[in-house]
Amino acid sequence: MTSLLTKPAAHSSRLWMPERVLFTPAALDQPWGQQILSRVQALNLPIEELPQNRLSGLRGDSERETYQIAKRTLAVVTAPPSHFKLSPIPPSADWQFHLAEGCPAHCQYCYLAGSLQGPPVIRVFANLPQILENLATYERPGTATTFEVSCYTDPLGIEHLTGSLAECIRYFGTRRNAHLRWVSKFDAVDELIDLPHNGHTRCRVSVNAAPVSGRFEGGTASVASRLQALRKLALPHSQGGGGYPVGIVIAPIMLIDDWELHYTQLFDEMSTTLDFSCDLTFELISHRFTPKSKEVLQTWYPHSKLDMEEEKRSVKRNKFGGTKYVYDTDDMKTLRRFFEREIARRFPEARILYWT
Repeated sequence: MTSLLTKPAAHSSRLWMPERVLFTPAALDQPWGQQILSRVQALNLPIEELPQNRLSGLRGDSERETYQIAKRTLAVVTAPPSHFKLSPIPPSADWQFHLAEGCPAHCQYCYLAGSLQGPPVIRVFANLPQILENLATYERPGTATTFEVSCYTDPLGIEHLTGSLAECIRYFGTRRNAHLRWVSKFDAVDELIDLPHNGHTRCRVSVNAAPVSGRFEGGTASVASRLQALRKLALPHSQGGGGYPVGIVIAPIMLIDDWELHYTQLFDEMSTTLDFSCDLTFELISHRFTPKSKEVLQTWYPHSKLDMEEEKRSVKRNKFGGTKYVYDTDDMKTLRRFFEREIARRFPEARILYWT
């Protein structure tokens, strides 16, 4: 009998192995920092114990070289006091918190460009137990409170080095009203399948049409492999899965040539892989960029073919005076109609959480 987990072959991403792993003294003083140290030692990765709680020596002769150095470096540090004052993150969740900052992937539209300070080194926080303990003060008594942990990192992409995502899932499994949300472009989910999540973690994968994922999402798992991982997470325990609530984030949706054809093929792949009833949500995010993110991305990926021509976009301003370039109103309406129609037709029980 064929296993319910067996689907057409997909290409997994290679686990990211940093060329340098830096530990600050404060991180090594933390029990969770010692747990991360044991993990990276077991992988025989080169470890440097820093003399002070400050990162240095991460800049090259150019912004591109600085990017390359940073993307090969894991720094284990402690989250600063500012991280214990949480910010709301609508429409994704009520609050955001961080187990790390920085991502090992090489997405040419990277959401983090321009939003993090300094070189994009992957910083992991060794004081995770204190971070989790702080979340209780943000829970709303008697009603569900959601917490997003993927705003500044891809937690699954570094999980083999940290174990921090699994620790978050365990923590939320013990809470009455708190719910965890994470999203990834990676697929190494086997260690998460049997965790006691108690239905309080929604696991999501970010996917895109083949021309977008193939051209602009370097270092990630294939879309097929991400969907296979989501299948494992969503299947009930009785069928060898994790029994998690799950979600699909289609982002960033782009007006590429023949976009309707390519996104139809993506929906075909989703329908084939998630061919069973499950607790499924969709989040739909169109491509946008800011002047600052465009500037940073062009230094990181100087030869990218990503379309960031301002004259083709409409200007959207936020309440703080910031500027984003988005698709114009007619294009947005056309895109939204297509995606909402396909989801309703193929996944009638799924919920669309938002379009933006």
